[in-house]
Amino acid sequence: MRVDGLGRATASPMSGQRTPAAGGAFRLPDAQGAEAARGAAPLRAAPSLDALIALQEMIETPTERRRKAVKRGRGLLDSLDELKLALLEGRVDDRALTMMSARLDGGRERTGDPGLDETLAAIDLRVRVELAKRRG
Repeated sequence: MRVDGLGRATASPMSGQRTPAAGGAFRLPDAQGAEAARGAAPLRAAPSLDALIALQEMIETPTERRRKAVKRGRGLLDSLDELKLALLEGRVDDRALTMMSARLDGGRERTGDPGLDETLAAIDLRVRVELAKRRG
């Protein structure tokens, strides 16, 4: 039977013909086949949507790594600016030093962009120098 449109069905030339099964009639599996079927691994449930979303959030793409690295670098530059302003005003800003140290301790990951990695390394070095001068 073939459906050609809404509400129209026609008999196809092949619809009335049936082909016999390769082995003849339907048969139940023998004892050996039944044991093999029972020994098969049980079906596992598909992972939940929440688990898939959590996994996706854990996997960082190169773009995400780059975005985080740039954000960290900008934060360190902001801390250096705060320190510079505090020094120009004649005060020692312990809060800026603490923020710089915390951002520096956050660690730096490679982004895959050599120019960006070099710039971030220079920022890290400058922050380390300023921290050493103020603590030392």
